[in-house]
Amino acid sequence: MTSPASLTPDTALVNGVRLHYRAGGTGPPVVLLHGWPQTGHCWRHVAPRLAADHTVVVPDLRGYGASDKPTSGFDKRTMAADVSALVRHLGLDRVAVVGHDRGGRVAHRWALDRPDEVTRLAVLDIAPTRATWALMDAELGAKYWHWLFHLQPDLPERLAGADVEGYLRYFLEKWTYAREGLEPSAIAEYVRAFSQPGALRSGFDDYRAASVDSRHDEEDVGAGRRVTQPLLALWGAEGVMGQTLPLLDLWREYADDVRGRAIERCAHFVPEERPDEVLDELRRFLAEA
Repeated sequence: MTSPASLTPDTALVNGVRLHYRAGGTGPPVVLLHGWPQTGHCWRHVAPRLAADHTVVVPDLRGYGASDKPTSGFDKRTMAADVSALVRHLGLDRVAVVGHDRGGRVAHRWALDRPDEVTRLAVLDIAPTRATWALMDAELGAKYWHWLFHLQPDLPERLAGADVEGYLRYFLEKWTYAREGLEPSAIAEYVRAFSQPGALRSGFDDYRAASVDSRHDEEDVGAGRRVTQPLLALWGAEGVMGQTLPLLDLWREYADDVRGRAIERCAHFVPEERPDEVLDELRRFLAEA
């Protein structure tokens, strides 16, 4: 077993924003994208070990973590263009992309918009955005109420801003299998990140881009554009998505070559709850290239 490699933090000005990222390792390049309410810190148990035999890039997406928090550009096309520009800045041409939660939606858009740049795509604990909205009935809406709440202007910032830790803990604890949340140091890091000026608003703006994202999704469907790269879908067996939606069937409606499975004793935060299983699955998937 090769030893984990350290990742070095840095910042790059790309696509008009400064993106903070961590990078390290040698070998075939892989980009790891985080979700909400997190930052690139969510890959801490996976990235160093993956970097033992891959070049690994872990950015904080636009609006998150130590990256810039502009007031626009949160549609997934722009966010994917940010990361595309970052990998070109680093001298990389073609990369595998792994995205959890909102990062999976950025990864999906990147694979569709720039198929020559993305070799393989892995999505963790999400269904395609268009399919999720289409299936948003009372049952799913009760579980994914935050999608609708985060769409509202101003109100989420006012209410969540009064108790950032309390609001984030609701998700970081409720959406884990053990129901005791992530480790305290991780929760503290996310609370710190989302307590920075503009951070809560940026995270909500990610959701508020839904109308633009939906238009892009409909354009793809109308033009017959699908993910042509191999796609791996992983999800927590105890999570909302895994218990509510037929994830592999849904991804096969949008991609040509789909495989994947549920990870047992795991809910939503797959890279943090079950990093060993995620690492094993990613290594097998990436080795097929």
